[in-house]
Amino acid sequence: MTLTLTREEAAGRIMVGLDKPDAQSALQLAGRLEGTGCWVKVGMELFYAAGHEIVQELKNRGFKIFLDLKMHDIPNTVRGGARSIARMGVDMFNVHAAGGSAMMQAAMQGVGEAVAAGEAQAAPLVIAVTQLTSTSRETLNGEIGIAGSVEEAVVRYAVLAKHAGLQGVVASPLEVEAIKAACGEGFLAVTPGIRPAGAALGDQARVTTPREAVDGGSDYLVIGRPIVAAPDPAQALESILKELTEA
Repeated sequence: MTLTLTREEAAGRIMVGLDKPDAQSALQLAGRLEGTGCWVKVGMELFYAAGHEIVQELKNRGFKIFLDLKMHDIPNTVRGGARSIARMGVDMFNVHAAGGSAMMQAAMQGVGEAVAAGEAQAAPLVIAVTQLTSTSRETLNGEIGIAGSVEEAVVRYAVLAKHAGLQGVVASPLEVEAIKAACGEGFLAVTPGIRPAGAALGDQARVTTPREAVDGGSDYLVIGRPIVAAPDPAQALESILKELTEA
């Protein structure tokens, strides 16, 4: 089904990956995107270089933030990590579904503890990584050691995440229909692997265009290099928004 979005609705679904090696270059890029209404994603490269200060600066500039650190550890460690993340005031963060139910439940416990103690004004959305969009079936079966198709593995993890109390998952846009069928329309699908028509695939194996992703049920589109590496990132974002707001 083709959805017609307003510009505000479309911008609110885009998460631009600030995949930069330091705070200065990330904030320079963010400055080009201020006022557009998009989210920003802070991943490992930037967070490990710039720390929680970069999160606060981006919040001060009015951005919603998806902190993409993919926590995967024993439950007690993840509980403490989730509580610390909730204190930062991010709007969304993720854990690895491969850590299992107890670990995902511990993440939710950590968030709840931060809110109950008054350390966080609001609870961030917590989502689980299912399979990376760079994972092919050959890698899944032959290296990771999981039998079956990528879609089967993704849906299994999505159901596990829902039962653990998480609000959604990270998955390829190609698996969203199956995720929604198994977990309900209200279960969030955050989808990397988005490439505008004609863009290079890079290291992504399972991709769609922004229009295809939204029509397929994706709630949020994580877009990095097609915007970040563009000569004019703001114009690249506007081109994607135009695609999503035209019937």
